[in-house]
Amino acid sequence: MKIFLFITFVFLSFNLPAKQIGEVTKLPIPRFVSLKSDEANLRVGPSKNYPILIKYVKNNIPLEIIDEYDVWRQVKDYNKNIGWIHESLIKGDRYALVISKNLSKYNIFNRPNGKVIGHIGKNNVVELKKCVKNWCLVELQVLKGWILRSNIWGTYEEEFLNIGFTHKLIDFYWMICDNKYVNYLVNFFKNIYFEIFSKIKTN
Repeated sequence: MKIFLFITFVFLSFNLPAKQIGEVTKLPIPRFVSLKSDEANLRVGPSKNYPILIKYVKNNIPLEIIDEYDVWRQVKDYNKNIGWIHESLIKGDRYALVISKNLSKYNIFNRPNGKVIGHIGKNNVVELKKCVKNWCLVELQVLKGWILRSNIWGTYEEEFLNIGFTHKLIDFYWMICDNKYVNYLVNFFKNIYFEIFSKIKTN
Protein backbone atom coordinates (compact mmCIF):
# COMPACT_ATOMS: atom_id res chain seq x y z
CA MET A 1 0.00 0.00 0.00
CA LYS A 2 2.82 2.39 0.87
CA ILE A 3 4.57 1.62 -2.41
CA PHE A 4 1.33 2.31 -4.32
CA LEU A 5 0.88 5.66 -2.55
CA PHE A 6 4.50 6.61 -3.26
CA ILE A 7 4.14 5.77 -6.97
CA THR A 8 0.86 7.70 -7.07
CA PHE A 9 2.51 10.71 -5.42
CA VAL A 10 5.38 10.71 -7.93
CA PHE A 11 2.98 10.29 -10.85
CA LEU A 12 0.71 13.12 -9.74
CA SER A 13 3.53 15.45 -8.76
CA PHE A 14 4.54 15.74 -12.41
CA ASN A 15 3.70 19.27 -13.50
CA LEU A 16 5.66 21.48 -15.84
CA PRO A 17 9.23 21.57 -17.12
CA ALA A 18 11.61 23.89 -15.33
CA LYS A 19 11.22 27.54 -16.33
CA GLN A 20 13.54 30.50 -16.40
CA ILE A 21 13.25 33.24 -13.80
CA GLY A 22 12.56 36.82 -14.83
CA GLU A 23 15.38 39.23 -14.04
CA VAL A 24 12.93 41.96 -12.95
CA THR A 25 10.13 40.16 -11.12
CA LYS A 26 11.94 36.91 -10.23
CA LEU A 27 8.81 35.13 -11.44
CA PRO A 28 8.78 32.19 -13.88
CA ILE A 29 9.12 32.86 -17.60
CA PRO A 30 7.10 32.03 -19.56
CA ARG A 31 3.91 32.54 -17.53
CA PHE A 32 0.33 33.50 -18.22
CA VAL A 33 -1.29 36.75 -17.09
CA SER A 34 -4.37 38.70 -18.18
CA LEU A 35 -5.26 42.22 -19.20
CA LYS A 36 -6.34 44.51 -16.39
CA SER A 37 -7.68 47.29 -18.58
CA ASP A 38 -10.32 47.58 -21.32
CA GLU A 39 -7.81 49.61 -23.30
CA ALA A 40 -4.24 48.41 -23.63
CA ASN A 41 -1.59 49.02 -26.24
CA LEU A 42 0.80 46.35 -27.43
CA ARG A 43 3.94 48.13 -28.66
CA VAL A 44 6.80 47.14 -30.90
CA GLY A 45 9.36 47.87 -28.16
CA PRO A 46 9.59 48.46 -24.38
CA SER A 47 8.80 52.19 -24.38
CA LYS A 48 5.90 54.54 -25.16
CA ASN A 49 8.09 55.93 -27.92
CA TYR A 50 7.64 52.72 -29.92
CA PRO A 51 4.73 52.40 -32.35
CA ILE A 52 1.53 50.63 -31.28
CA LEU A 53 1.27 47.17 -32.78
CA ILE A 54 -2.19 46.24 -31.48
CA LYS A 55 -4.81 47.98 -29.35
CA TYR A 56 -6.73 45.60 -27.08
CA VAL A 57 -10.25 46.75 -26.16
CA LYS A 58 -11.35 44.00 -23.75
CA ASN A 59 -10.10 43.20 -20.27
CA ASN A 60 -9.17 39.73 -18.96
CA ILE A 61 -7.69 38.62 -22.29
CA PRO A 62 -4.97 36.01 -21.52
CA LEU A 63 -1.40 36.82 -22.51
CA GLU A 64 1.83 34.88 -22.12
CA ILE A 65 4.82 36.75 -20.74
CA ILE A 66 8.00 35.66 -22.53
CA ASP A 67 10.46 38.37 -21.42
CA GLU A 68 10.88 41.33 -19.05
CA TYR A 69 12.58 44.72 -19.18
CA ASP A 70 12.15 47.33 -16.46
CA VAL A 71 8.39 48.10 -16.23
CA TRP A 72 7.67 46.42 -19.57
CA ARG A 73 6.70 42.84 -20.34
CA GLN A 74 7.10 41.14 -23.68
CA VAL A 75 3.98 39.10 -24.30
CA LYS A 76 2.41 36.78 -26.85
CA ASP A 77 -1.32 36.44 -27.49
CA TYR A 78 -3.37 33.59 -28.93
CA ASN A 79 -2.85 34.86 -32.49
CA LYS A 80 0.95 34.72 -31.93
CA ASN A 81 1.28 38.51 -31.91
CA ILE A 82 4.39 39.45 -29.93
CA GLY A 83 5.05 42.87 -28.45
CA TRP A 84 5.65 44.87 -25.29
CA ILE A 85 3.05 46.01 -22.76
CA HIS A 86 3.36 48.12 -19.60
CA GLU A 87 3.16 46.17 -16.34
CA SER A 88 0.35 48.41 -15.05
CA LEU A 89 -1.97 47.03 -17.74
CA ILE A 90 -1.73 43.36 -16.72
CA LYS A 91 -2.61 41.27 -13.67
CA GLY A 92 -1.79 37.83 -12.35
CA ASP A 93 -5.40 36.59 -12.40
CA ARG A 94 -5.81 33.64 -14.72
CA TYR A 95 -8.25 33.69 -17.61
CA ALA A 96 -8.46 31.65 -20.80
CA LEU A 97 -9.83 32.06 -24.29
CA VAL A 98 -12.25 29.49 -25.71
CA ILE A 99 -10.59 28.68 -29.01
CA SER A 100 -12.18 27.67 -32.29
CA LYS A 101 -11.84 24.13 -33.67
CA ASN A 102 -14.55 24.19 -36.31
CA LEU A 103 -17.21 24.25 -33.58
CA SER A 104 -19.38 27.16 -32.51
CA LYS A 105 -19.78 25.97 -28.91
CA TYR A 106 -18.23 23.51 -26.47
CA ASN A 107 -19.60 21.31 -23.72
CA ILE A 108 -19.26 22.22 -20.05
CA PHE A 109 -19.31 19.29 -17.60
CA ASN A 110 -20.14 18.95 -13.90
CA ARG A 111 -16.78 17.17 -13.48
CA PRO A 112 -14.09 15.82 -15.78
CA ASN A 113 -15.76 13.25 -18.07
CA GLY A 114 -18.99 13.86 -16.20
CA LYS A 115 -22.41 15.07 -17.31
CA VAL A 116 -22.92 17.98 -19.70
CA ILE A 117 -24.43 20.94 -17.81
CA GLY A 118 -24.16 23.62 -20.46
CA HIS A 119 -22.38 25.01 -23.48
CA ILE A 120 -20.00 27.89 -24.09
CA GLY A 121 -19.29 29.67 -27.36
CA LYS A 122 -15.91 30.12 -28.99
CA ASN A 123 -13.95 33.35 -28.42
CA ASN A 124 -15.40 33.78 -24.93
CA VAL A 125 -12.96 34.75 -22.19
CA VAL A 126 -13.48 32.57 -19.11
CA GLU A 127 -12.04 32.76 -15.62
CA LEU A 128 -9.83 29.83 -14.64
CA LYS A 129 -10.70 28.40 -11.25
CA LYS A 130 -8.79 25.12 -11.29
CA CYS A 131 -6.92 22.92 -13.74
CA VAL A 132 -6.09 19.24 -13.52
CA LYS A 133 -4.31 17.14 -16.12
CA ASN A 134 -6.61 17.54 -19.14
CA TRP A 135 -9.42 19.63 -17.70
CA CYS A 136 -10.04 23.11 -16.32
CA LEU A 137 -12.82 24.43 -14.11
CA VAL A 138 -13.98 27.68 -15.70
CA GLU A 139 -16.56 30.34 -14.92
CA LEU A 140 -18.42 32.74 -17.18
CA GLN A 141 -21.21 34.75 -15.58
CA VAL A 142 -23.63 32.18 -14.08
CA LEU A 143 -22.07 29.19 -15.86
CA LYS A 144 -19.42 27.25 -13.98
CA GLY A 145 -18.08 23.82 -14.92
CA TRP A 146 -15.28 21.77 -16.43
CA ILE A 147 -14.01 22.11 -20.00
CA LEU A 148 -11.36 20.17 -21.88
CA ARG A 149 -8.05 22.00 -21.72
CA SER A 150 -7.61 21.46 -25.45
CA ASN A 151 -10.59 23.77 -26.05
CA ILE A 152 -9.05 26.79 -24.34
CA TRP A 153 -5.88 28.88 -24.62
CA GLY A 154 -4.22 30.30 -21.53
CA THR A 155 -2.75 27.29 -19.72
CA TYR A 156 0.19 24.98 -20.18
CA GLU A 157 -0.18 21.33 -21.06
CA GLU A 158 -0.92 19.27 -17.95
CA GLU A 159 -0.54 22.36 -15.72
CA PHE A 160 -2.07 21.96 -12.27
CA LEU A 161 -3.71 25.23 -11.19
CA ASN A 162 -5.05 25.85 -7.66
CA ILE A 163 -4.90 22.11 -7.01
CA GLY A 164 -3.53 20.60 -3.82
CA PHE A 165 -2.33 17.04 -3.37
CA THR A 166 -5.83 15.91 -2.33
CA HIS A 167 -7.30 17.22 -5.56
CA LYS A 168 -4.58 15.43 -7.52
CA LEU A 169 -5.65 12.18 -5.90
CA ILE A 170 -9.25 12.95 -6.84
CA ASP A 171 -8.15 13.57 -10.42
CA PHE A 172 -6.30 10.26 -10.39
CA TYR A 173 -9.45 8.58 -9.07
CA TRP A 174 -11.52 10.12 -11.88
CA MET A 175 -8.98 8.93 -14.42
CA ILE A 176 -9.22 5.37 -13.10
CA CYS A 177 -13.03 5.46 -13.00
CA ASP A 178 -13.22 6.73 -16.57
CA ASN A 179 -10.79 4.14 -17.94
CA LYS A 180 -12.85 1.54 -19.82
CA TYR A 181 -10.24 -1.16 -19.33
CA VAL A 182 -10.16 -0.65 -15.57
CA ASN A 183 -13.96 -0.72 -15.49
CA TYR A 184 -13.92 -3.91 -17.52
CA LEU A 185 -11.55 -5.59 -15.06
CA VAL A 186 -13.56 -4.38 -12.06
CA ASN A 187 -16.78 -5.75 -13.52
CA PHE A 188 -15.05 -8.98 -14.53
CA PHE A 189 -13.79 -9.70 -11.00
CA LYS A 190 -17.06 -8.50 -9.52
CA ASN A 191 -18.96 -11.06 -11.59
CA ILE A 192 -16.54 -13.81 -10.56
CA TYR A 193 -16.95 -12.83 -6.91
CA PHE A 194 -20.76 -12.93 -7.06
CA GLU A 195 -20.67 -16.23 -8.96
CA ILE A 196 -18.45 -17.85 -6.32
CA PHE A 197 -20.46 -16.31 -3.48
CA SER A 198 -23.76 -17.54 -4.94
CA LYS A 199 -22.38 -21.09 -5.28
CA ILE A 200 -21.17 -21.08 -1.67
CA LYS A 201 -24.53 -19.79 -0.53
CA THR A 202 -26.46 -22.48 -2.41
CA ASN A 203 -24.22 -25.19 -0.98
